[in-house]
Amino acid sequence: MKRFLLIIALVFSSCSQIQYGDKNDDGYSYFFNSVTGDNSNLGTKEKPFKSLDFLNNIKLSNGDKILLSNGSTFLNTIELINEDGIEISNYESDGNSELPIINSKGKIAAIFIENSSNIEIRNLDITADGGGANKYLHKKLKTDLRAGILYLVTDKKLHSGLDILSVNIRDVFYEDSGYERNESEVRTPNGTKSYGWGIRILNLSEFGNLENISIKNSQFTNISHTAIRFIGKKENQFKNLEIFDNTVLRTGGPGMVFNSTRNLFARGNDINYSGSFDDTRKWGRGSGLWTWGTSNAVISQNKFQNANGPADSAGCHIDFNCNDVIVENNLSRNNAGGFIEILGNNYNCSYRNNISINDGHRVKGKNGAFQEGKTFWLSGYIGRGKERNGPFNSYIYGNRVYVGKDIIPKIAVDKASKGIYVANNIFYFENDPVMVLGDQYKPDKGGGTEIINVFFENNIFYRDHWPKDVLIQPKNNIILTENELKKLFSGSNSYISNLEQNLKEHMIFDINRFDASYIFDVLGFEKVKISKIKEDQKGLWQGF
Repeated sequence: MKRFLLIIALVFSSCSQIQYGDKNDDGYSYFFNSVTGDNSNLGTKEKPFKSLDFLNNIKLSNGDKILLSNGSTFLNTIELINEDGIEISNYESDGNSELPIINSKGKIAAIFIENSSNIEIRNLDITADGGGANKYLHKKLKTDLRAGILYLVTDKKLHSGLDILSVNIRDVFYEDSGYERNESEVRTPNGTKSYGWGIRILNLSEFGNLENISIKNSQFTNISHTAIRFIGKKENQFKNLEIFDNTVLRTGGPGMVFNSTRNLFARGNDINYSGSFDDTRKWGRGSGLWTWGTSNAVISQNKFQNANGPADSAGCHIDFNCNDVIVENNLSRNNAGGFIEILGNNYNCSYRNNISINDGHRVKGKNGAFQEGKTFWLSGYIGRGKERNGPFNSYIYGNRVYVGKDIIPKIAVDKASKGIYVANNIFYFENDPVMVLGDQYKPDKGGGTEIINVFFENNIFYRDHWPKDVLIQPKNNIILTENELKKLFSGSNSYISNLEQNLKEHMIFDINRFDASYIFDVLGFEKVKISKIKEDQKGLWQGF
């Protein structure tokens, strides 16, 4: 009798376990359609669920997929906590080509991930235009926030694999429209209030970490702070990042920030109007991209344009505590803060083979600016109240730098700097450049001292006008003359008749090639072979 009852119980239990979704090669696919779906369905492609909150009834497993129908709009957050091997993507329904939208207004994120591995997110449209305080705040977050995608490391485990591809994140704000920030907020280092973020990845654990991360071919538009921001631990850096071919437009803060990362490759990104203040909810300050506490980074073939703000807001700057960061083959144009900016405690970093056009136009004291814009800045700043230190072994070569007639180029070199290599660059300044003091919060006190291990030779200047009070002075300059310039255009009368304009177009504004070496070749000048700075035992990192 007992055996009979046991069989009946097992049969009843088996019948009561409903299998949702369609079987795929590795797990199950769960389909959601906000237009035709119903939460009483089984979540198959033919009978999809309606709302994302039904995910609370599903125990996800490795290989499972959460698929949102094109043309749908969803209002709930997708939460992945302690998961492995989950894909979130779209599927076509009724021929609709519009990506599914997740509107997370009033929620902490459209997609919230914690302590998970092998997560893939693709082909989604995410927005979150305000909503104010979240109903629930994660116990480890000190400040409330809103994000398109939020990833937290909170345990002691090593997690691996986060891939984000072809995602559109737009209009992400914490506050509702009409909110106005206090004017003092933009003077704080990163902002102190709650903001909206595109993708925010945080390590809140002492021992845990995340590695093998890619963000590719995605768009970020109109976000109140930063589009992509990593905040890790200097002693336990995020590892192996590929940030490729993304477009960032009108963020209120920086375009991208990489705090405590190792093996970062940022390539082919187009960042425009970072530090935007076209909405009073935005921070209103930020470089196109910056690193802090980062090791082994290549930042290549990107565009950094029109960065705005009363401080910082360079095209790409290397904040303090970094080593082996290479900024190469980028276009940097019209960024208020400047072009070259390497702060203190930085070792063996380089700006090479870039094009800079009209960077550093900000003037301290005008329109609320409290830092000068600078074309060339080596700063020993390592934090408030700390003695300036470095940077050490900075390599600057092969760059084409143009500053037009409406801008006074400004140069600052901290006396704490040690090891500077500047060669094979073109500095085309319409106006005479001037020396200014470093002014990151605690201003450099100035004063003369000899900076050791300097090689500043074989650079082309429009005129012999490098400021005499800068602590590094060029030697063996190449000063442009009309005869030399004519060589650029092979004696063509049409070019020579408008020599200055054609010079700019071909020597400076030709963004199809970055390395300045071909200009040296055409003019018949030899280039200095790039070698190690004296007493630098390491030299430049070779990259990926």
